[in-house]
Amino acid sequence: MQRWVLAAALIAGSLGAPAAANGLRLEGHGGPVKGVAVSADGSRALTASFDYSVGIWSVEEGRLIAWAEGHEAAANAVAFHPDGRILSVGDDFDLILWSAEGALLQRFEGHQGKLLAVALSPDGRIAATAGWDGAIGLWDLDTGASAGWLRGHKANVNDVVFSPDGAVLYSASYDGTIRVWDLAEQAERETLVSHGFGINRMVLGAGWLAYGAVDGAVRVLDLATRETLADLTADRRPILALAMTPEGDQLAVGDGEGHIMVIDTADWSIARDFRAAARGPIWALAWDGDGRVLAGGLADEAAFWPVTSDGGSLFAEGERHFQRDPSEMSNGERQFVRKCAVCHTLDPDGARRAGPSLHGVFGRRAGSLPGYRYSPALTGLDMIWNAETIDRLFAEGPDHVTPGSKMPMQQIAKPSDRADLIAFLRANTASSGASGGQTE
Repeated sequence: MQRWVLAAALIAGSLGAPAAANGLRLEGHGGPVKGVAVSADGSRALTASFDYSVGIWSVEEGRLIAWAEGHEAAANAVAFHPDGRILSVGDDFDLILWSAEGALLQRFEGHQGKLLAVALSPDGRIAATAGWDGAIGLWDLDTGASAGWLRGHKANVNDVVFSPDGAVLYSASYDGTIRVWDLAEQAERETLVSHGFGINRMVLGAGWLAYGAVDGAVRVLDLATRETLADLTADRRPILALAMTPEGDQLAVGDGEGHIMVIDTADWSIARDFRAAARGPIWALAWDGDGRVLAGGLADEAAFWPVTSDGGSLFAEGERHFQRDPSEMSNGERQFVRKCAVCHTLDPDGARRAGPSLHGVFGRRAGSLPGYRYSPALTGLDMIWNAETIDRLFAEGPDHVTPGSKMPMQQIAKPSDRADLIAFLRANTASSGASGGQTE
């Protein structure tokens, strides 16, 4: 069986058509793709992006079906329900249930920190969410109500996975532990792993559990004996993604240095190890029902790719502001790159970014650019963007100047740095000829 990898990296673009020799690219996001999923029959794919959107794609036709819009911050992880509905979680602390076509059906609220993972119980009734508030949320998808909370981790919870019978939930945390929870009692059964470094991802196989950690460790634990079956550490850190084929015969590992390693689980040998992204990490991986694997990383695109190919970058990555050498930039551009370039564009079209285009921002009323979905806090704000208000935004921070808005809480302490940023924006956002780029 030929195996394919679907990968996501940090690149902008428009929807791509299938490429028989090189796989399939899914282009159109306006920010890094943080999460990916493939339906059990392999016909559909999901992408979750820093641009707040969830993309729903036809794999067979190589086209976008719909954008699911509703998150108020970055979307981090996605999953298919067996009946075709869609689950997603994000930096807005929320779990959202969508129809197969991307209509928002239910928002589940209650976490006090961003969500990094969502898992579905085998019967499809309960969703579990991993929160950076240190809590695990349980949600009844039939009633739309909370089904309980699991608390005990001492740091952010990064991943959750159900046992095949749905009786047990495993959770991984930055506190370096993997914990086992009895769902009937909603109580911790045991601490399965105490690693010492934060654990980012887990995969549950037939009698074994694999995990990847911040220090680059990739280990496989025998669940019957608690012995280590394999240590697959490749000295690349951190481990950000793990995924197993539906048959359980191969495990894919994605790391912060852009590599994908494919492991045969029969003898824990390395079948493939290649650099999948020229720049940046591989954030997400998911195999489909036909033995293809879906990967996500620092690009604005996702790509199906044959893991049996000769390797090479999966993504048509072009240089972006934040990937340039800072020594080649003016101080104003450096400030723009550090504070603005992931969320905004300087171009008139704005692309699909987490924030609105800054083209023509001087003299524009806050929250008034047509076509961008602002938070109510900004649409109701009586403020004009000019040198004074932009300076105040970064001197005091958005939490004081635009409280309740989507803008991240950040400041620029030095007045000279703020002045240089304002000069750069004035020169590059004028309606008479803005240069290409991004900002935050």
